[in-house]
Amino acid sequence: MEKVQSESSLMYIIKVKGKAKIPDYIQLRDENFVLVAYFRADRPLKKPEKYGLEGKEEALERLIETLPFGKLQKLEL
Repeated sequence: MEKVQSESSLMYIIKVKGKAKIPDYIQLRDENFVLVAYFRADRPLKKPEKYGLEGKEEALERLIETLPFGKLQKLEL
């Protein structure tokens, strides 16, 4: 059974720098810092509705562009 995030759930985001042939990627973590999504920074999140982010794709893309590497922060869109 998959755990689906609701819009009111607190989530965190972190951008991780890739090395050599490994691309940069994004982690979304829940309020307990459990990994709930992992995707390449240069590709959009698949099924954003699963994480309560439907309709916020453009805002998420803008955030990812400006997000510093290695800094965990609350996901606020």
